[in-house]
Amino acid sequence: MPDITEDEKYWLEAVKDIKKQTEKSVDILPQKTSQIKVNNQRQYAVKQDFSTYSKDLEDFTGGVDKATLRKFKKEEFTVEAVLDLHGLNEDEAFEKVDAFIPQCYNAGKRCIIIITGKGINIHSTEDVFMAKGILRKQLPQWLNMPRLRGMILVYKHPSEHLGGSGAVYILLRRNKEI
Repeated sequence: MPDITEDEKYWLEAVKDIKKQTEKSVDILPQKTSQIKVNNQRQYAVKQDFSTYSKDLEDFTGGVDKATLRKFKKEEFTVEAVLDLHGLNEDEAFEKVDAFIPQCYNAGKRCIIIITGKGINIHSTEDVFMAKGILRKQLPQWLNMPRLRGMILVYKHPSEHLGGSGAVYILLRRNKEI
């Protein structure tokens, strides 16, 4: 053999027992055509239940010592950063939240508030099916995404003087790298 590399030697050794297959030995299976069944029953989408992973105080199952939890419930942690989502659409708000929480976590902040607002009041002349408080409804789902969930210890709606149901009071985990 002419000059061959060591890799080529290994390759030739690996394929030495392989034989070329003739066309006669190949079995070609006939293609089956299947009829697609149409299901005429209506199926409705069900919102994913996030309570399994929720860090919402109402769903909270543990991971925080009693003193910290008591202090959090009484809102004794000083709010170190606030994000106001008023006037943003859902995509813009998501981008802000997705950047804000890691930024606060990396800065060593522990307690933050995200203000969503309570949503637009629906008057009798407006469409009753119009969504109300999209950001308020979406925020808990965003907070429970795996990327953000690991940075958050627990959250809840604060008392009215801090925004009530139009805000979320969040206690971040301690960043041990700081």
